Amino acid sequence: MKYKDWLNIWLKNYIKPTAKRRTYESYSLIAEQHIKARLGDEELDGITPLKLQQLVTGLLNDGNLLTGGGLSANSVNGIITVIQGSLKSAYTLGEAKKYVADRIKRPKSKEKSVTCFSLPEQKKIEQAVFSDKRSRMFGIVLCLYTGLRIGELLSLEWSDVDFTKGTLSVTKTCHDGKDESGKLCRIVDTPKTAASRREIPLPRRIIQLLREHRRESDSSYIISSGGNPMYVRSYQRNFDSLLKELAIPHKGFHALRHTFATRAIECGMDVRTLSEILGHKNPTVTLSRYAHSMMEHKREMMNKLGKML
Repeated sequence: MKYKDWLNIWLKNYIKPTAKRRTYESYSLIAEQHIKARLGDEELDGITPLKLQQLVTGLLNDGNLLTGGGLSANSVNGIITVIQGSLKSAYTLGEAKKYVADRIKRPKSKEKSVTCFSLPEQKKIEQAVFSDKRSRMFGIVLCLYTGLRIGELLSLEWSDVDFTKGTLSVTKTCHDGKDESGKLCRIVDTPKTAASRREIPLPRRIIQLLREHRRESDSSYIISSGGNPMYVRSYQRNFDSLLKELAIPHKGFHALRHTFATRAIECGMDVRTLSEILGHKNPTVTLSRYAHSMMEHKREMMNKLGKML
């Protein structure tokens, strides 16, 4: 059996019924764009460790379909995950005589650099949001004080807010996708990981702002436009436009989450608490991601201590 045919079978029967829709869509795109084109015509038993490593090298050199340049190590490792999963299943189910994908030498991944807004930039953004007549822009401030991911933000409904306890429950997320006919649609799913399902304590000021926002709301969703929930890309464009208007250097929407984490560290929040609020799998993830911010905080504390000499 050719590898491209097995990929179709594997995706349809073993990934689509068991994985999240976004995972299935991602794996399918990887298979179509990167794996089938380079290795799809090979017979399953004709795939060797050398051919797999040559594919990896090719992706690192010229795998970017937009620029013609190489893909990042992180992107290539995502493709390797699909290759290994599909070939492991082929071997386990008896479609291939042996499993060789475990001999792939993965490129060393790099932790993505964390970018956040400075305190003056943050205050500038907040002031612009409060003066904006579009109530949906409030979500930007909400992210700055909760660390929500954009998919989590746009999935929030008023029923997720407990005004008595002063908490926000994160139980779902959303992303932009396509329906069976290929039309753009909004897909609501379970959170990214089990740890992403969490309850976030809200600052008193945010609770007050939410109460005000609710009185003006015409939707069951906290962030909406014309009473309807918003698409992720549409909200990202709103944010990009805001930064442009304020002459603030462009940063992705996720920078709001990083800004929250950085401010929390600066205020002395411990790693475990921050990890739980962010919905990380464990504090180690938080520590590695925000090590620089934590070191800066420690240095500031040590400088304060040094002034006592």
